[in-house]
Amino acid sequence: MGDEGNTVKPKTEIVKATLDNGTVIHIQAMSLGGEERVAYSIPSFKEVTDAVEGIAQAMVTTLKKVKPQGASVEFGLEIGLEAGHLTALLVKGTGTANLKIILEWGEINESVQS
Repeated sequence: MGDEGNTVKPKTEIVKATLDNGTVIHIQAMSLGGEERVAYSIPSFKEVTDAVEGIAQAMVTTLKKVKPQGASVEFGLEIGLEAGHLTALLVKGTGTANLKIILEWGEINESVQS
């Protein structure tokens, strides 16, 4: 007999987070364990935006090396809460990978006929 019925679903909760401009937003975050505190300050959203920035910078660096004519990158993030800090989790999207990258190259037609 399998343990399919005994799987534990991650606990999610709604938490407040502060943006760099001071705006407070509500986020559904998955609890990742760690220290649980009864009362804690509102976590900064900066850790999440830093993760997005880091992923974007890494992709731009790579795209500059391969020089496609067109490119698009799609990724999904889930927000986790660990020991009172927000964490960005790269998650599976609608495809089979965490990152969906489309690069386009084509021949450049030098002569335009009228």
